[in-house]
Amino acid sequence: MEQGTGTAKSKDTPVHVEKHDDDGNPHLLQDDTGYQEVEMRIHPSGDIAPKMNAYIWKLSLSAGLGGLLFGYDTGVISGALLYIRDDFESVDKNTSLQEAIVSTALAGAIIGSAAGGKMSDRFGRKPVIMFSDVIFVIGAIVMASAVNPGLIIFGRVLVGLGIGIASMTAPLYIAEASPAKFRGALVTMNNLMITGGQFVSYVINLAFTKAPGTWRWMLGVAALPAVVQLVAMLFLPESPRWLYRRGRKDASVDVLRQIYLDQNQLGEEVEELQKSVQDEMAREKSGLKFRHVLRTKELRMALVAGVGLQVFQQFAGINTVMYYAPSIVELAGYASHQTALLLSLIVSGMNALGTVAGIIFIDRLGRRRLAMSSLVGVIVALVVLTVAFHLTNNDSPKVAIAQSTTFQGGSSFTCPLLLNLPQSSASNFDCFSCLKATTSCGFCAASGNEMQPGICLLSNKTTSNLCGDLSRSWFTRGCPSHFGWVAILGMALYICAFSPGMGPVPWAVNSEIYPLQFRGVFGGIAATANWMANLVVTQSFLSLTKAIGASYTFLLLSGIAILALLFVFLFVPETKGLSFEEMEKMWTARAAQGWGQSWVKIDGTKWRRKYVPNHLAV
Repeated sequence: MEQGTGTAKSKDTPVHVEKHDDDGNPHLLQDDTGYQEVEMRIHPSGDIAPKMNAYIWKLSLSAGLGGLLFGYDTGVISGALLYIRDDFESVDKNTSLQEAIVSTALAGAIIGSAAGGKMSDRFGRKPVIMFSDVIFVIGAIVMASAVNPGLIIFGRVLVGLGIGIASMTAPLYIAEASPAKFRGALVTMNNLMITGGQFVSYVINLAFTKAPGTWRWMLGVAALPAVVQLVAMLFLPESPRWLYRRGRKDASVDVLRQIYLDQNQLGEEVEELQKSVQDEMAREKSGLKFRHVLRTKELRMALVAGVGLQVFQQFAGINTVMYYAPSIVELAGYASHQTALLLSLIVSGMNALGTVAGIIFIDRLGRRRLAMSSLVGVIVALVVLTVAFHLTNNDSPKVAIAQSTTFQGGSSFTCPLLLNLPQSSASNFDCFSCLKATTSCGFCAASGNEMQPGICLLSNKTTSNLCGDLSRSWFTRGCPSHFGWVAILGMALYICAFSPGMGPVPWAVNSEIYPLQFRGVFGGIAATANWMANLVVTQSFLSLTKAIGASYTFLLLSGIAILALLFVFLFVPETKGLSFEEMEKMWTARAAQGWGQSWVKIDGTKWRRKYVPNHLAV
């Protein structure tokens, strides 16, 4: 008996969904895939738009909890890292170790997403999602109980494995169980879960800032949504398309019957699904294997579009903002951990609201137009961030040399660079120069007006506490500035531009553009590319800001965003409203015309390139 499909049927039991011709006469459609005959009913009264129902919502929200895991982990580590640095001096002194704590989860996600594609094709979407939950819970427990940075990193790898598997499988599961009219919005619901998870993580971060074992609570709470999803998935069915592809037609139609309440819609969906499976089995009989992808132009074009979108999503810098949001706030000149987390919470809330806008517009404006308009806004925001950090770097307060070298009655706490500083350089030595010293140094700002000259000291817990005892703010990332608010504005603009478009579009497009035969594998490749790009950006961001400065780092990201805009314009077609079967026809016709062509909708079901001859129109 299929879980959640209602009744048990044998594989050879016919599925009765009547079909009538234009004269109202019932007849059978012969299925040449080797399965039983199927009766369908399609009335000549015209198409009836499918409607959302409670079953579709329940399925999409339960599967979308995988996105909540992804989002929570993204946000929680950015806040937890501030307190892990406080508890482990080895982490505080080592930028590479901080990057490792963040990025090892991404390394696990790369492995998970690569394996997730084949696993979901072989075992089904549902059990693979449940397996990812189990792995995630184990990782969260390991992190929360870690006694050294090594165990934190091990837990991060396990959590990453779970996230990677879920990030590839959950959107696929939702897409395959969604009517074409609502598929973009429902897959984007997974992205809303991601951004919602990020928002929740910052709330949790703030809630535990005063609790003993701060970061342990932050990381341990991550297990809760995984447990909720694991239980919820027990009561949901397998993907109807996966069931159909495996020859379990009766179970597949039982699931589709709960999604398409109208018999006409059900009949049309089963007929299209049957035709798609027939075409795929014909390709299999002709010997088409994965190794032929590079020689099959339409498949190659689809894969390039999907992988390219995923890579540019990360290289445009979203997870530098989300993973390191509190650190960026501190770079902008806000010293308090609580202030950094509060401002990051506001940015995260804007991210969630932007994703809601994406749900509204993705099936109205279309994937391509939404992605391009999003990237234009991202470019503008990154330029604002570039200018903001250029201004803050040239606006930091001076260092009071005499006070620094005699702090607490001696020079034992003084930054070593000051002890041999030439007199000619003393007048230009400021907070920014202090933080860039080869030895780890911090800036103890003046009490009251932080733009007045402050003290440059060795950076450790003792000096941080002594500075706090004097009612002064302690800076180790960025410096006080009149222009810190411009950087916060740039972050807000970035999130407002990115979240409705380049946030959901790559996942929505990748869940729908591939043939069913390769959907799991291709989706896994694209998700793996996303995580690899994420790893590169996350592992290098702090090092880049230290080597070339935050201003030039964001300038580099803006250049990449311009390349992303050109890529979408040239290689990503519009897929709004297309069924999976129409999608395959679109790629076939697109392959006949070549790369970098612009496609437009010409009626309710047909798509063709501008200038395409009529005999090549889809």
